[in-house]
Amino acid sequence: MLRCGRFTLPLERPLLMGVVNVTPDSFSDGGCFLDPQAAAAQARRLIEEGADLIDIGGESSRPGAAPVSEQQELDRVLPVLEKVSKLEKPVSVDTRRPNVMKAAIAAGASMINDIQALGAPWAHEVVANSKCAVCLMHMKGEPRTMQQAPHYDDVAREVKVFLKDAVRKAMFAGIGKDRIVADPGFGFGKTAAHNLELLRNLSQLQDLGVPLLVGVSRKSTIGAVTGRPVEERLAGSLAMALLALQGGATILRVHDVKETKDVIAVWQAFQQ
Repeated sequence: MLRCGRFTLPLERPLLMGVVNVTPDSFSDGGCFLDPQAAAAQARRLIEEGADLIDIGGESSRPGAAPVSEQQELDRVLPVLEKVSKLEKPVSVDTRRPNVMKAAIAAGASMINDIQALGAPWAHEVVANSKCAVCLMHMKGEPRTMQQAPHYDDVAREVKVFLKDAVRKAMFAGIGKDRIVADPGFGFGKTAAHNLELLRNLSQLQDLGVPLLVGVSRKSTIGAVTGRPVEERLAGSLAMALLALQGGATILRVHDVKETKDVIAVWQAFQQ
């Protein structure tokens, strides 16, 4: 079981995390849900379609994105969180800033999704002093520059070493293992070739001993393979979701919940 604040999520079946970005510049849905009412409506729609949890982001982490101020991020996230935290599903907040984490937890967030794996000073303490779950992600570099010729000798091994250490640090800080999720960070300081290699070897990460979250929905690797623009990457996203399930992913972070839920249903039927 995964403990997320007042919620407990089963891990016997794959879980769906629906994405709601309240940013003007996210690569897929940037600008669509800047209004808190629109963002809350989208969260409700994704839950109706089958999302097990919702992930709200107030700072774009797409390749080349510039950071926003802490206050900007709070101004974007908190009004939405106020509206969706009463929904009977856990809400995750995608942030790397301890002060935003603290405010989000106070406002009802059940998970912190951190692209820096709690790398900021005091981030571990904020999460440890709560009942929140945390997703620890691998990223090479920072969003602004991470896609400028990233290099690995063995991408799967290096990601695994990083995540193993991140899980160890989180547990040492007092965060229970039943509150930790690991994300290999597809597209974060990785070329299309790196992402495909990581996907081929995803099963190597299963012995981290925590659930694996995979976010490949609509990403540029799918565009590189198919030649499709972001709004035409549904089929590629579903194919990669299935490959992630086969590699041991426990949580799929997606934009298209209804369609991915069907992929999971077919995959589960095939497994029986």
